[in-house]
Amino acid sequence: MDKSLKRRENLFNSARIRSRVRNNIWQNRYIYMMVIPVLLYMALFKYMPMYYLRASFYDYKLLKGFEGSKYVGVKWFERLLSSPELWQYIRNTLTLNTLSLAICFPAPLVFALLLNEVHSTGYKRVVQTISYMPHFVSTVVLVSMINNILSPSLGTLAKISKMLGMTPVNFLSIPDYFYGINIVSGVWQTIGWNAIIYISAISGIDHNLYEAARIDGANRWKQTLHVTIPGILPTFILLLIMQIGQMLNCVFDKIYLLQNTLNLQVSEMLPTYVYKMGMESHKYGLATAGGLLNSVMSVILVIIANTISRKVSETSLF
Repeated sequence: MDKSLKRRENLFNSARIRSRVRNNIWQNRYIYMMVIPVLLYMALFKYMPMYYLRASFYDYKLLKGFEGSKYVGVKWFERLLSSPELWQYIRNTLTLNTLSLAICFPAPLVFALLLNEVHSTGYKRVVQTISYMPHFVSTVVLVSMINNILSPSLGTLAKISKMLGMTPVNFLSIPDYFYGINIVSGVWQTIGWNAIIYISAISGIDHNLYEAARIDGANRWKQTLHVTIPGILPTFILLLIMQIGQMLNCVFDKIYLLQNTLNLQVSEMLPTYVYKMGMESHKYGLATAGGLLNSVMSVILVIIANTISRKVSETSLF
């Protein structure tokens, strides 16, 4: 008898919970509808393509599909790992991303801290608006701007060099300048937009902490050092972990458009190599193996960075 009552009570509680969930969904139906496009995007462009990762184990032919393609096992992975070119491309990718991690990544944080010290609301809004604008410039337009500025014949720098009696330099043809061009243009395009996260984090810091610091005699620099920076440090660490996970990726379209035969030794990255293998050479199995290898190594980097962060700062993604 007791078991029967408990079973009925559990069924009643389950029905009540289901009813509550349905009512909650109905009351917030418009909010849930806004999530649908995101779910569709993730399903179509993130999860469905995973089915085709099996092409890395086939001599995949696009028109024949998996049924008509020969299974080759780990042949493509062996070819990739034994290729000296692959390690050069990985080295190029890591070099560019290490420079980006050292320069481009902390730049928005510094910019947000500087903006936080501006007392004029109108001036701050103008600076923020101007700094956001480059983010909305398409990569194709950005590369066109870079070419127009650095062109050795009609570029802005070439005209200035001629006015000063100097010989114009074709910067895009010199490998030593390739990373610098990417870093400078990357800072210009992303510093304002990426600073939004830090500005939001700063605005969430309790103002009573600043008041207490002022009472203790702390000046603006000490308030920034002991209140602002610790307040946004967890945000910075989480973004750093995710950035480390992107160490083997790059802004593909900008790198690809800036490539030429003269700078290819430093501009060929792992993502561009995978693209060329798949879309230009039609080696779909090799390209998929390269992409899968890239993803696995990126996950490993995230796990390592997350583990170190959890032990050092007690802040982590998971």
